[in-house]
Amino acid sequence: MDYFEAASARRAANRKRFSYYYRDIARYCNYFIHEDMSVLEVGCGTGELIGNLHGRERVGIDFSPGMVRKASEQFPAVEFRVMAAESIVLDRTFDVIVISNLVGYLADVQGVLLELHKVCHSRTKIIVTHHNHLWEGILNLAERVRLKAAGPIQNWLSRADLANLLYLAGFEVYRSTPRMLLPFNIPLLSGLMNRFVARLPGVRHLCLNNYVFARPAPHKVQASGEYSVSVVIPARNESGNIEDAILRLPRFGKTMEIIFVEGHSTDDTWQVIQQMAAKYRNSHTIRMAKQEGKGKADAVRKGFAMASGDVLMILDADLTVVPEVLPRFYDALVCGLGDFVMGSRLVYPMERQAMRFLNILGNKFFSYAFSWLLDQPIKDTLCGTKVMFQSDYRHLVSNRKFFGEFDPFGDYDLIFGAFKLNLKIVEIPIRYQARTYGSTNISRFRHGLLLLKMCLFAARKIKFY
Repeated sequence: MDYFEAASARRAANRKRFSYYYRDIARYCNYFIHEDMSVLEVGCGTGELIGNLHGRERVGIDFSPGMVRKASEQFPAVEFRVMAAESIVLDRTFDVIVISNLVGYLADVQGVLLELHKVCHSRTKIIVTHHNHLWEGILNLAERVRLKAAGPIQNWLSRADLANLLYLAGFEVYRSTPRMLLPFNIPLLSGLMNRFVARLPGVRHLCLNNYVFARPAPHKVQASGEYSVSVVIPARNESGNIEDAILRLPRFGKTMEIIFVEGHSTDDTWQVIQQMAAKYRNSHTIRMAKQEGKGKADAVRKGFAMASGDVLMILDADLTVVPEVLPRFYDALVCGLGDFVMGSRLVYPMERQAMRFLNILGNKFFSYAFSWLLDQPIKDTLCGTKVMFQSDYRHLVSNRKFFGEFDPFGDYDLIFGAFKLNLKIVEIPIRYQARTYGSTNISRFRHGLLLLKMCLFAARKIKFY
């Protein structure tokens, strides 16, 4: 307490001196924080981080009265409280909790993490930043030569140490990202090192800052039937699969609607959809629309815009992902196992002719690319079955301007959008079936080049941001 009270007088000046380093922390945290979110910073100091974060409601707590006094003077729009991290007393929960460069000073890290449950709801996201233990000697030397303000003896936790402490406190880590090789601004060189070199395999583990993303661990409970479901089925030249899609789709959720979006078919798909909707009107809620634009992404967006369900699902009309597995996606979402759930076709053996050899190679390449882009293992990016809450999709739509209209298929738009919203992405292995009717609408080479172009575009918006 004596150290931080004394440091409060010079804290703002020190942070201004190293503004390049601290701005990057705020910038990266803001990447995942939506304007409508409520945000709490634990150990806010003089408020520079929470004062520059997005959010409709921002609260900072710190155990030092001097720090909180300075924070309130600098950022009157933020609510600050004198409060120890070891004893949090707030009458609300938050969408995002940020703990930046604090765990090194805590006497009982696990005890503080346990306190966070008081201010978490089931979908709260926690962002912890801490120094890479490989930098201990460098930072100690920087203190001796007065390049860095001297501080108390710190805990030097590895990412594995912190992940274990979060696990013991009832949280699960779903992403860990290293960032920043040069913590001070050297024109041109710092930008080159921190935006590009720091992202390279091997080199990335030498970065100064580690960002750990966690959330309350889901309870193993039976899936609730309280959520309504909308299953969107884009259909182009799939007339032979329409009735099967209706009959084979299991009933789950509070209510279910099936939404067919027909996309300029050259066969009688639209007529068959109308016939099946009339045939099963007494047993199923079936809605339909014709697509004005082109591409699967446009069809999915139209279907999602029409949907009334709490849970949004995509089922490809070719039925290569069988409708019978959709309850598993629903269960994973509503039980909190993931915030964005998608299928993976590349785990189980496939039926012959289900996917061509070059397509398999392409999918594996994009699997490696996405695992690197998103800092988590991704097995299959192009499986058509994807599931999320409608409330998250609305945020994704309002956030779409960040990436722009770049994806005619819709898979990357949804995956990158989910990442930007800081949602936990999980995959469910499914058995990929061969078509029983029609032929694929995908061109291996033309569309493969387009997918590669989208990956390169996304790397600029994600990895080199």
